[in-house]
Amino acid sequence: MALRRGRGVAAVNYPTGMNLGGDPTQALVHSTPTGSFMVTLSSVDLGQGLRTVIAQICAETMGVPTESVTIDTADTDTGPHCMGTFASRGTHRVGNAVVQAAREARQVMLEVAAEELEVDPADLETDGQGNIRVKGASNLNISIFDTALAAHFKQGRSISGRGMFLVPRSYPETETGAMKPSTCYAHACTVAEVEVDDETGEVSVLSVKNVFEIGRALNPKMVEQQLIGGSWMGISHALYETTEPYYPNRTQGPRDYNAYLMPGPGDLAETEIAVLERPSGDGPFGAKGPGEMCANPQIPAVANAIFDAVGVRVDTLPITPERVLRALKEMEAAGAG
Repeated sequence: MALRRGRGVAAVNYPTGMNLGGDPTQALVHSTPTGSFMVTLSSVDLGQGLRTVIAQICAETMGVPTESVTIDTADTDTGPHCMGTFASRGTHRVGNAVVQAAREARQVMLEVAAEELEVDPADLETDGQGNIRVKGASNLNISIFDTALAAHFKQGRSISGRGMFLVPRSYPETETGAMKPSTCYAHACTVAEVEVDDETGEVSVLSVKNVFEIGRALNPKMVEQQLIGGSWMGISHALYETTEPYYPNRTQGPRDYNAYLMPGPGDLAETEIAVLERPSGDGPFGAKGPGEMCANPQIPAVANAIFDAVGVRVDTLPITPERVLRALKEMEAAGAG
């Protein structure tokens, strides 16, 4: 009877989006008469922070304060087309569409301001604080508020833009099935350290160290929160969560989250996160999609750590004490035989 320690490593890469019919997403950007901006999408924020990041992307492209941007995720009847919030595609696909729409709206905004200031639009720049000014002559300027008023009530123009992200569709090769499912990939590596009780089969995760390559962290604090939460989720999938089978039949399954087995605060391991930035050539400001990948490498890392600790492979999730004990008994029986 002993508590045995082991260490396991696992690395993954993960595609951003799915190239099914070009994986398109559309976005619309328009200003109000008072110079705030509305981004209209059919893309859903699942709690991962899509609204915040898209507002940042629009504001950065337009050259306006982030707080002046509102995100409207209406519905698929009234909003522009989107394939959906899945496949870690939100920031990349939606962000690209918003960049395109915001660029078009920005150009109209500068044209309206140029007419008011009697200069060429190419001579103008935004200060990110709500003003448009002549390059090299900051005393010649106009607020975005006044620019929007002029567009709506004087020049009769709509400060608006349309954007759509679409990649060439990749058709599978007839003989091999080979295709290009994505335009960029994110990467991750996890080192997990566990302690296994060889009498009870119980596994405790002592620490997980994660390295994620995500293109570019557009909102570093939100990225950190997502990656830490994903790491805990990966451990939960490895050791706790399951939907079936239940013994002796499915009626014994949990009916609510009071009975669904998940790790509590006392079960969570010491967690370290390192973020590597390797900007994607086709991502909005270099971003890729880290969403689902953040919960992937912990599972094989924990399984490898258990093997390192007690020498058995458990290839069915979750890796319960019962399954560890069965594997240990089978190994013992094989050795005795």
